[in-house]
Amino acid sequence: MKTTKFAYPIDERYFEDYVVGSVYEFGDFAVTEADVIGFAKQFDPQYIHTDPLRARSGPYQGLIASGWHSGAIIMRLVVDHYLSHAASLGSPGVDEMRWILPVRPGDKLRLRIKVLEARVSKSRPDRGLVTSGIELVNQADQSVMSLRMVNLLSRRSTA
Repeated sequence: MKTTKFAYPIDERYFEDYVVGSVYEFGDFAVTEADVIGFAKQFDPQYIHTDPLRARSGPYQGLIASGWHSGAIIMRLVVDHYLSHAASLGSPGVDEMRWILPVRPGDKLRLRIKVLEARVSKSRPDRGLVTSGIELVNQADQSVMSLRMVNLLSRRSTA
């Protein structure tokens, strides 16, 4: 899959810069055991996420990150690399979220994003809605999580 580069840096991007069909990749994000355990202790304290010894005899034969941790990694990479710092107006939601493969300590993850739809708002023409297909991909180029995200962005022509 051929990737695209944005014409503008993240601080200068607007709705018009998110072109349907464009594909972007960003990363790497290294997953550590300490991060997996720390996140899970606070937000998803199941033994498969918090107890490396017990997790070895569990259904995944080892410690895995919470799916919510994987989602938080996606959000971090989206904010750091994809979502405009100049024009973002929030999001009405995420759809079709799937946890496909376990994320493990030692994994190196990257983001793959495809702009699926970009349309000007009918009720608020100073902004547009961008729908993105997002995959979190591991070092073996396997998709570990996917979702569709909708973002509201200011238009350059009205900024």
